[in-house]
Amino acid sequence: MIADWGRANEVTVLSDECYVEFTWGTSPKSVLQSTKEGVLAIHSLSKRSNLAGMRVGFYAGDVELVGYLREVRKHQGFMLSGPAQNAGIAALNDQVHVDAQIQLYLERLSRLIAIFESLGIETTMPEGAFYLWIAAPKADEWRLVEKLAKNLGMVVTPGEFFGEKGKGYIRVAAVATDDRIELLEQRAGV
Repeated sequence: MIADWGRANEVTVLSDECYVEFTWGTSPKSVLQSTKEGVLAIHSLSKRSNLAGMRVGFYAGDVELVGYLREVRKHQGFMLSGPAQNAGIAALNDQVHVDAQIQLYLERLSRLIAIFESLGIETTMPEGAFYLWIAAPKADEWRLVEKLAKNLGMVVTPGEFFGEKGKGYIRVAAVATDDRIELLEQRAGV
């Protein structure tokens, strides 16, 4: 089976669905809703269940590709510890904490948008994930990064760190605690 995978003239689609639960304005969608043939959806419990660092996740899709990867993993020595496996099982069997996490990020994003709008910087809710991509005034992302750090104590990431298409933008992760966001609101006069 291993030697047979990798069919000639076919393209395999790998879909990063680690943020699928954090979809705003529409219901979450998976590439697997269209087809499973030649497709692999990758999921992580790092975001949905706060299990970052445990490296707990799964993939699903094309039966032959999943079978191939299962065989490869056997011989690579990849194995999650028992506690990480148990945490993953518990997390996959509980939707309540996921719903709470979704609400938390939605509220944080909304609050961050209000902060930027109070600064006169146009910001919109992303279609998914818990990051804001904000166009820097005059496309000067470094000046905006410096201004936010000096005036608000807010640390954001220059978009160019994410490649050429990120230039002129900043990325703001909605991962600060609520009390930290409240401090930003106070400093911004929201």
